[in-house]
Amino acid sequence: MLNFEKYLSDFNSTIDLQDFLVNFFVVAILAFLVQQFYVHFGRALSDRRKFAGIFLPLALATLLIITVIKSSIALSLGLVGALSIVRFRAAIKDPEELTYLFLVIGLGIVGGANKPLLAILSFALILPILYIHRLIVGKEKSLSGKSHINIRTSHSNVQSLIDAVGNHLSYLELKRVDAKGDRHFYSLVGKLKSVSEIEGLKSAILALDTQADISIIDQPDIIL
Repeated sequence: MLNFEKYLSDFNSTIDLQDFLVNFFVVAILAFLVQQFYVHFGRALSDRRKFAGIFLPLALATLLIITVIKSSIALSLGLVGALSIVRFRAAIKDPEELTYLFLVIGLGIVGGANKPLLAILSFALILPILYIHRLIVGKEKSLSGKSHINIRTSHSNVQSLIDAVGNHLSYLELKRVDAKGDRHFYSLVGKLKSVSEIEGLKSAILALDTQADISIIDQPDIIL
């Protein structure tokens, strides 16, 4: 009983419960807001709502750990030893997921270090920057419209084909031409003026050859 009372006395002397509760609720609110931000504005193709569900418990668990070990070197070394035997096998499918994990862990660490104002300030600075970056990247991607266009046709006049296709593209480059008998294969890289131009592009090709095979592949990583 005496040892337990000594433990409680030591706990209360090193951890201010009022500060802990403030940090706890600040981190919880910030982690929840990061979760909502990621769900609505994240770019990962995986189930963002399901993945974001771990943000709140991860931030609070980090807060709890840092709060307990920050005043004890022995506990810090013990935690390092405990974590050395843990193996995380969950696959991170998108670098963006790892970024948000580090963000919520960082909020938990700052909260555990009893710096709630710093956590709020960091949140207020980081999320607007992420939002602006998303707008810029999204705009660049929407303007790129780079596509790989493959056409297999019996039409042999290259120039007339290029002219017909070029009316629907803001940029066009002929990459490859193959011919076998009366069939010709054309590989082109171009920038669509808009998504609606796809139908016009198909119609222009089929007007030259109703039996033409057309393949349009989005290639956002092609450097033009």
